Parts: sequence; structure tokens; C-alpha cells
Amino acid sequence: MDDSQLLRYARHLMLDEIGFEGQQKIMSSRVLVVGVGGLGSPAAAYLAAAGVGQLVLVDDDQVDLSNLQRQILHTTERIGQPKVESARQALQALNPDTVIECHARRLDGPGLMALVNDADVVLDCTDNFLTRHHINRACVVHKKPLVSGAAIRFDGQIAVYDLRHENATCYACLFEPSDNLGPDNCATLGVFAPLVGIIGSMQAAEALKLLVGMPAGLDGRLLQLDARTMQWHAMQVQKNPQCPVCGSAHP
Repeated sequence: MDDSQLLRYARHLMLDEIGFEGQQKIMSSRVLVVGVGGLGSPAAAYLAAAGVGQLVLVDDDQVDLSNLQRQILHTTERIGQPKVESARQALQALNPDTVIECHARRLDGPGLMALVNDADVVLDCTDNFLTRHHINRACVVHKKPLVSGAAIRFDGQIAVYDLRHENATCYACLFEPSDNLGPDNCATLGVFAPLVGIIGSMQAAEALKLLVGMPAGLDGRLLQLDARTMQWHAMQVQKNPQCPVCGSAHP
């Protein structure tokens, strides 16, 4: 760590839970962020600011004017650009030490599997139920910790599935792939702008704790926020032995 990095990360170095060794782990880490919209913007920004060595961004969308109400990495001048490229510009300006790898396409097969396998932590910042299950399955296969966030209207949720552990729950233990959920997202139902900032920032916090070896406070817990009343509700997630993804019959 050179002098400029010692200064940049000084407030982390002061924390007993992180310190020099933890910051070195952050700087040598590789984090996959799927989706750089409302959730992915604050998540990626805090990960880059914290010094994550490599950030891999996946998103097949372009910046649209309607995104700018909440997707804080993007600007009016970058409307029409691929979101991953717009995000790269913002993140490199924030911290040029972080290496940004961009994938401007939807990945749901071998490509996604390969990116998950190479990552230390995976963040699901998408708004698509099917994609969420593809990400979860890849994390189960490769035993990678998954930080999952979601936000719609005034309702947000976040959970951590630390799939490095044999008894860990996965996303499909709570939301089965067979559930017939509609394609509801912020484009059809709307979303309160600061809500995605709250959830996305929490995703970054949980990811950083995982990287430095701190306990993930949300491992096996689903935390839900009603932004109308600012009330939080926590629910313990139990491993489903019959889970079609991580259950005993589906190794």
C-alpha cells in the first residue's frame, strides 16, 4: 500500500475490524455486481470508494432519462451509453485504483457461471426474477457468497446467502424458481428514489464485511424495509432440505 492509498483508506485503517490486513484483502478482491441501475449504482460506488481491487459489472441496458431519478452513477450527458460504460466512467473518476471490467450483455449461462466462479463476492442488483435465480444457482454451484437486494415502490429487502457453508440457505429456499411471479419491476410499479440507495449501500456494506472476514449480519436473514414508515422487519430464513437448487437431492 503506497502513501496515497494509506491516506485514501485511512478511515478504514483506523477500524480494528478492518485495519491494514482487512484493507489489503479488500484491495486484492474481485467482486461481481450484476445490474448497475438503482441498486448497483450505490453498491458499486461504495465498493470502488472502499478500494475493491476488481469490480466486474454486468448489465445489458443503456442509460435512459427515466433512470436518472435514482441511478446515481449515470448522468444526463451519458444518456444512450451502455450502463456499464457509464458506470465505469463514474467509478474510475471516484477511484482510479479500482480495475473495472464491463460486460454489456445479459449473462445467464456459462458466461455467468465463469464470472461467479472468479468472484470473491457476488451482488445481485437486478430487478428480474429469472435472472436472480440464474445468479443464485451459479453461486450455489461455485459456493460463493451472494448479497441479494431488491426494491419496488416503497418496499426494500436485503439478504446474504453465504454459500461457502454447507448448511447455508440460498435464494431459492425462500423464493422457489417455480413461483409464478409476474415481471413487476420499477418500470411498471415505480420506486421511491432514496430506497434503492439505502438497500444498495447495505449490499456494499455486507459485501465488504464478507471480504474482510467479518460476520455477515444478514447471513440467513431477510431484512425488509417499509420506507413509508421507515420500519424494518427481519425474518430468519431456514434452509429447505427439498430446495430444488441447494437441497440434498440437488447437489
